[in-house]
Formats: sequence, C-alpha cells, structure tokens
Amino acid sequence: MNRSAGLLSALYLATSTGLAWTAVLALRQGPPWIACLFAAASLVPVIAVVRESVLRDQRRALAEMRGRVGGPDGQAGAGAADDIVRAELNTACCERWWTSCGTDHDSACPRRVPRSSAA
Repeated sequence: MNRSAGLLSALYLATSTGLAWTAVLALRQGPPWIACLFAAASLVPVIAVVRESVLRDQRRALAEMRGRVGGPDGQAGAGAADDIVRAELNTACCERWWTSCGTDHDSACPRRVPRSSAA
C-alpha cells in the first residue's frame, strides 16, 4: 500500500470511529433513530477501506501480469490487455445491443429474443 492510500485508509477509519462514537452518544442522550443513522454512517468509511484494499490487490495482480508477460517497458503487457479486451468484445452481442444498453438486437443477431405483444 502506498503512502497516500495508507493515509486515506487511516482517515477513513478515524472518520468511522468518530461516527460510531457519535452513535453511542446519540443512543445515550437522543432519539434512537439518530443513533441508527450514525451507526449506519459509520459503516460507509469501512466500506471505503475495503474498496482501497481491493484496488491495491488489483493493482498488484496487474503488475504481476505485466511482469510475467512482457519486457521492462510493459508494452507486451499492454498487448495482452488489448487481446483480452478484443476477445471480450468479440464475444459480446451486436452493435444495436451495445448502443441501446442491452434492450434491442440487430435482426441478424443470434442472441435476438423475439418480443411478444402479450402484457
């Protein structure tokens, strides 16, 4: 974990601790719904810390993949990534499916599902 990600995670955890403490104080002195609100809010920074760790793992895996695939400049790794993207696009559906966010298909598309007029 680099320094900025570690600092950001520490800030997230401090914010989560402060919100949890506020939830405890609200439970003692205020209405219970406010305590529930602060308790739920204290979970959001914890989710952010988990997200940061997932991103770190993905960056590490990508660096390892580039190291295995290519030379020192990483160009061969970029070529492997291009091959992966090309394969995914080739297995995707038709052009109209892409432009209509998955609602329509071209007439020649093999994955076209006939629509019925039945409600």
